Amino acid sequence: MRDRKLNRLEGFDYSVEGYYFVTICTKNKMEWFGKIHNAIMKLNKYGHIVHRQWLWLSERYQYVRLQEFIIMPNHLHSIIAINRENYNTVGNGRDRSLQKIKSLSELIGAFKTTSSKMIHSTGLRDFQWQKSFFDHIIRNEQSLNNIREYIINNPLKWELDIENRDVSGIITTKEYYANIFAGNK
Repeated sequence: MRDRKLNRLEGFDYSVEGYYFVTICTKNKMEWFGKIHNAIMKLNKYGHIVHRQWLWLSERYQYVRLQEFIIMPNHLHSIIAINRENYNTVGNGRDRSLQKIKSLSELIGAFKTTSSKMIHSTGLRDFQWQKSFFDHIIRNEQSLNNIREYIINNPLKWELDIENRDVSGIITTKEYYANIFAGNK
């Protein structure tokens, strides 16, 4: 059996409060969501579905706060904050603190499942997300600011983006994102 790389930090509870950077790619980096035109991402109908379903996460799960995000032709970058503030109150008298907070993987799974179903229902039956996703636990304000800047400017640098199928892989994904976190991209 082939050894698989562990994608999550071993032993870390991904349901704890904090900021997380995620990148979710389409299978084989297929460009399903639109095109970059004059450094601006123009979403097509599938990109709009992804946009709606991404926003749905924070509507469905009150402890999810979506920060900056961008939908690119074949991937999504986002900062997600898990915040338990105001999560303990409900109108029906039940204490939400007794309910389980979903982990980052469970949240991404819910997003992928619902967005895939909606895209398939529009007739695009070949659409698939990549099996996993990239994550980074944001540990300080500088890294948070560097990642925000990267997300905001991502369409401007599409020709250099490691997720762009037309860009040759000069460096590894790990090196590429480490440069972003350090503010070098």
